[in-house]
Amino acid sequence: MRGPDHKQSSLFSYTNIEDRIAVDHPLRRVKVMADMVLHSMSPTFDSLYAEGGRPSIAPERLLRALLLQCLFSIRSERALIEHLDFNMMFRWFVGLSQDEPVWDHSSFSANRDRLFKESVMREFFGGVVAIAEWAELISDEHFSVDGSLLRAWASHKSLAARDGSDEPPGPDQGRNPEVDFRGKKRSNKTHVSRTDPDALLATKSTGVAYLSYTTHTLSENRHGLIVDVHTTQATGTAERDAALVMLARRAAPRKPDRPITVGADRGYDAAEFIQSLQDMGMVPHVAAKTRGSAVPEAIKETEDYAVSLRRRKMIEEAFGWVKEVGTLGRVMLRGLDRLRGEVLLNFSAYNLTRLGNLLAPSH
Repeated sequence: MRGPDHKQSSLFSYTNIEDRIAVDHPLRRVKVMADMVLHSMSPTFDSLYAEGGRPSIAPERLLRALLLQCLFSIRSERALIEHLDFNMMFRWFVGLSQDEPVWDHSSFSANRDRLFKESVMREFFGGVVAIAEWAELISDEHFSVDGSLLRAWASHKSLAARDGSDEPPGPDQGRNPEVDFRGKKRSNKTHVSRTDPDALLATKSTGVAYLSYTTHTLSENRHGLIVDVHTTQATGTAERDAALVMLARRAAPRKPDRPITVGADRGYDAAEFIQSLQDMGMVPHVAAKTRGSAVPEAIKETEDYAVSLRRRKMIEEAFGWVKEVGTLGRVMLRGLDRLRGEVLLNFSAYNLTRLGNLLAPSH
């Protein structure tokens, strides 16, 4: 018998929101780990807020909502708030009841900026890495480094001459004036962006140079988890410089009983970088250039070198995830400090996703 298409709203709901989420849903594992880290950060959150005044949005809820934005490829805070209004699973993850009103998107963005500091997001990222270390899922000997450009939230039209020789657009041009670039050379030495002065013109190919930043990661070679992140301006030597910074942080707490191996692509095959690794007591497993390679022949002939070159490719999976699934495909933030917070959040979300899969019970 055909069922009737009759709608009648119930006056009351007696279903617990917890019962609406499947017991084996992957978000449950992510939420457990995220809540562990957020609980440990309570003293940090206390220091960010005044003791008096009106209660703000709970920082724990803010960070859970921002994680959802990365995990489900939500483009903007406005769209995120809309999802929180109607998506019961999102409400459950953030900690909102079915009847609790959601925040205004402008209030959410204003409160979010308090957390988008490198120090706060690095503590959250470090807490996620600590869970992976506790579960013995991270190698402490074999690592890989790499870097990737991030398009800045600024266009070529925002470029202005550093000496002020540019003619300002006419008053009738509006917010998107016509600009003729033909025959005019622009470089980081001569021009700077009006909207994002920290962004620099950069390209990894022979194509168009865009205003960009560079984010660098250090991954371990066992499961491809990201153990350190460093975001910088897009300078010509940023990748090698950032790699040494991250490796120094990783090597500091270790006992020098076994050397660290460092895998990297051909862009890192430079004599100064190879020498710096050896001075730090590390073994350079860098992909060798066809000609003029600085990697010692004795290292290239070892089996460990070949293994590192295979395993280092896992780092590309993390970059692909944060750009295609996360929010780093085109970051809608300006300024290096805020961008560093956004990048750390995205790689935290990536690690939580990987850990959720690695720690899932086998059937």
